[in-house]
Amino acid sequence: MQRFCSRNNLLLANLGTRGILRNVTAATSSETYLKISDNQKNVEPESYVVPFAKARIGNFFQEKPSLGNHYREDHALQSYLKRHIPSDIFTSKVEPDLHKFGQRVTSEIVDLGQQCDTELPYVEHFDPWGQRIDRLVTCPAWNKLHDISAEEGIISIAYNREIKEYSRLHQMAKVYLFASFSGLYSCPIAMTDGAAKIVENLTTEYPWLKERAFGHLTSRQPGQFWTSGQWMTERKGGSDVANGTETIAIPQDDGSFRLHGYKWFSSATDADITFTLARVVGKDGQTTKGTRGLSLFYVEVHNVDGSLNNIQIQKLKNKLGTKQVPTAELLLDGTVAHKVSDEGRGVASISSMLTLSRIHNALASASSMRRMVNTARDYSTRRSAFGNVLKSYPLHIQTLARLEVEVRGALLLTLEAARLLGREDVGIATEHEQMLLRLLTPLAKLYTAKQAMSVVSEGLESFGGQGYIEDTGLPGLLRDSQVLPIWEGTTNVLSLDVLRALMKTNGGVLKVWHDNIIYRIESAGQHQELSHAAEKVTKCASSVVDFAKTHSDVLDNAARDFAYSLSRTFIGALLVQHAVEAGSDPTDIYAAQRWCEKDLTPVITNQNRRHFSSESTDLDFQLLFKNYHDRSRL
Repeated sequence: MQRFCSRNNLLLANLGTRGILRNVTAATSSETYLKISDNQKNVEPESYVVPFAKARIGNFFQEKPSLGNHYREDHALQSYLKRHIPSDIFTSKVEPDLHKFGQRVTSEIVDLGQQCDTELPYVEHFDPWGQRIDRLVTCPAWNKLHDISAEEGIISIAYNREIKEYSRLHQMAKVYLFASFSGLYSCPIAMTDGAAKIVENLTTEYPWLKERAFGHLTSRQPGQFWTSGQWMTERKGGSDVANGTETIAIPQDDGSFRLHGYKWFSSATDADITFTLARVVGKDGQTTKGTRGLSLFYVEVHNVDGSLNNIQIQKLKNKLGTKQVPTAELLLDGTVAHKVSDEGRGVASISSMLTLSRIHNALASASSMRRMVNTARDYSTRRSAFGNVLKSYPLHIQTLARLEVEVRGALLLTLEAARLLGREDVGIATEHEQMLLRLLTPLAKLYTAKQAMSVVSEGLESFGGQGYIEDTGLPGLLRDSQVLPIWEGTTNVLSLDVLRALMKTNGGVLKVWHDNIIYRIESAGQHQELSHAAEKVTKCASSVVDFAKTHSDVLDNAARDFAYSLSRTFIGALLVQHAVEAGSDPTDIYAAQRWCEKDLTPVITNQNRRHFSSESTDLDFQLLFKNYHDRSRL
């Protein structure tokens, strides 16, 4: 016979010894039935409850967040592009492509990126017979992302220039959509973009280089598409390549060179080509020290038979994040290379590569922020706490809205740099636009990278404990974001680069910055809701210029706060102008107002606090080194 037990009954401890479970079925969520064999008829029904696994662990499972079309859900991106790209071009070419790609990002690319995060690259150093092969193995998803990058024209759009100056802006919009979902394939894309720019710039002097490499670097055919590395950093390395580069280049009779050196941090080791710096060995067997001794070299990573070009992969780096990118320590032991700069002009020749990689870095920062905020926004509609979904709590929405303001500011700053680069690409940028691009490039990189760390961390907190669980994919966003303030120059290094831009132009670049802000603010002069924000931006811009003129003696010490002040004030101008010219959307106005409520000029604030005085400098040192164990080094 069958006996039925309510799911609410208690299970006695002797269930396992007195009953034999023959069949278990679930009927409804409110009633569960336990079928017991006839020989158990002496057991009272009240002794049983359904021992289903589901009953033991509970019925609730948190619904995971999801994302819609990544382009369609980005108001700031759409409205900026509509403002700056002629409507016929935008409607017929740019928007349809970005709409289609935005859907592909969240329906396909996100899963590939997650696979890259779990199936990490590795090196097979030897074959079964003991021969050294240093075979780098990447996962199928990484290789698929290579193909998608080609198919989508993430490099080629910028160089085919079908829509002229707007091609670069179109390309960078795709990079922004792609970066945070790409499993870090955006890293080799950044270096490939820089390599393509170098090759394009060297067309006249080295026509063979364009014929050999340019078509591959800009191809839309996956089988023809090459990626590039950027092997600059050595053991002494970091940003000080002038004193840190020890690699030597020995001339050969055929005009090529053989490189011998140790590259300590070489990202995208699976690249097809790379550009690197080395010192040419003269006839006297000597090399020139410093920047004057560095020349730029083009290297094809593999020989025709697929073997490495006299390169040994010593090890893959064990990094905090960006583990998906195969970054290695490489021994160059007679690597065949070709010099593609005048001797001693290597650093100058890579300036275009640095510009591009820094803009890509800023795009990755904005992309990481956007993904985190969009995911947290969706989660707020699915997660309930204390009886209501999170979106019902004003404090939670206020927190996310503050992050949204940061994302919009970062995006506008980076897209403005990309727009100016597009004009420079086709030779129509004015002298003032070129100077502004020179300044905005380090500013966008340094400031958005710091924003990314703050926004991604705060966004992670909005998921509670789930934000700390690796399987959600969320912690990886935070780990991977930490590289953004480091790669292509730390915050302090780039702050000093900003000062170099000022010195090389005798302050001209600062005047261009100020005049550009005034021009943007004038468009909002009669807008009542933005008048206070516009007035504050104007005042802050003048204050920063006055500081640079009257406190030039402390600029080195104030460089970081000075760079932040330049960035925040310029972003304020961009947001105010955008709010007016994009149609006075209430959310755009609100974003501009909220941005301009912050301290736009920390350099003025901290100068008033005497943070840059010699007394403060001494106290900073004492504060840090008090009780330091090795007094002999002070």
